[in-house]
Amino acid sequence: MKSYLVRVWDLPTRLFHWALVVCIIGLVTTAQIGGNAMEWHFRFGYSVLTLLLFRLLWGFFGGHWSRFSTFLYSPASLLRYIRGETDGAAPLGHNPLGALSVFAVLSLLLLQVGTGLFSDDEIAAVGPLSKLASGALVSQLTYYHKEIGKLMILFLVVLHIGAIVFYRIKRKKDLIRPMLVGDASSPYPQPASRDDARSRLLAAVVLLGCAGAVAALLKQVG
Repeated sequence: MKSYLVRVWDLPTRLFHWALVVCIIGLVTTAQIGGNAMEWHFRFGYSVLTLLLFRLLWGFFGGHWSRFSTFLYSPASLLRYIRGETDGAAPLGHNPLGALSVFAVLSLLLLQVGTGLFSDDEIAAVGPLSKLASGALVSQLTYYHKEIGKLMILFLVVLHIGAIVFYRIKRKKDLIRPMLVGDASSPYPQPASRDDARSRLLAAVVLLGCAGAVAALLKQVG
């Protein structure tokens, strides 16, 4: 059977994904160490905020399969997918469950970073925005950040890894390789994500803009 090699994940999306993985590992590690490592914890947090802002914008300007419009599924489509019913050709990008996972991860990470900006452990780690909120609100946000949000993020990470293993063993589908090399095989022609010099330059400009916005926010409240 003839197969088609299709560019699924453009380079900016792949770099975002793996940079986010590194930052999450860094956040968890520095949080466990505590003490002086919390300086790096905040740096990783600012990096995650920059990456999330980039991904939100790249969801509108990125390659075909990176755009939110390609993996916005209705609840009915999600239920049909869970029951094993297909709507036709399987997409090369995120399936309905994968799309749900992406939106969950982005939402919870934004919430985790947001609460971290307002957190105060009353020892040494004080979020840059904590002085803008009341003491009661800061306490509530700190509790969520340290006790609830962290566990929810770890749960999603484990779930994500479990899904990768499940698809590799049960469905014989490698989800890691396309996120490394960008391409995936398809038994029929499918749209390819744009991944040329111009799109990569646009991604660099968007990323720099996001980094500048985060830096400006920190400078404003510093």
